[in-house]
Amino acid sequence: MSKKDNGAPLILSYLNEKNRPYSAQDVFCNLQKQHGFGKTAVVKTMELLSMEGKITEKIYGKQKIYFANQSQFKNVSEEELKAMNCQISQLTAEVQALASSCRQLDAELKELSSSLTTQEMMSEVRELKAECSGYAARLEKIKSATNHVTPEEKEKVYKDRDVYVKEWKKRKRLASDMVNAILEGYPKSKKQFLEEVGVETDEDCKVVVPTT
Repeated sequence: MSKKDNGAPLILSYLNEKNRPYSAQDVFCNLQKQHGFGKTAVVKTMELLSMEGKITEKIYGKQKIYFANQSQFKNVSEEELKAMNCQISQLTAEVQALASSCRQLDAELKELSSSLTTQEMMSEVRELKAECSGYAARLEKIKSATNHVTPEEKEKVYKDRDVYVKEWKKRKRLASDMVNAILEGYPKSKKQFLEEVGVETDEDCKVVVPTT
């Protein structure tokens, strides 16, 4: 606020319009952004308005509260107060209902915004149909093949595998027993012995014996 215009009319109008208690800090925060008032100027202006009797000042401890001079407002009867309270309750309920409706509509809008458009859906349907056609053709090709493995051939393969795995384990055990027998009179480590004779173990080749 400049020295020429200390903003008193605006602050007075604001307090009269709101007709509720405010501290100087409250008024500064509410009007500063729009009008660029300084806090010190606001405090001095409100103190001046109070001294002139244009607004009322109340002190609670170290806090000063200001509000509009109530003499300018007409007296309100008990019935009018009740009517206004009833109206406030009704309007509050309407506001809550509208807020709930707005939240619901926002949720629906968000859901619709994230959904595919009609064109995108049609494009996706075309892609899925083409993919299904490809799988159907592949399935038909598999069904029409003449080189299927019979159950008997499959069973024979599994049996042969079990035989080979058992033989593998047997020979692995025999080789391990032989190496351990030699190592009883060998002065060096098992690793050095295997390197000298050129033996590669399953572990060296990162091979695991299958289960039968």
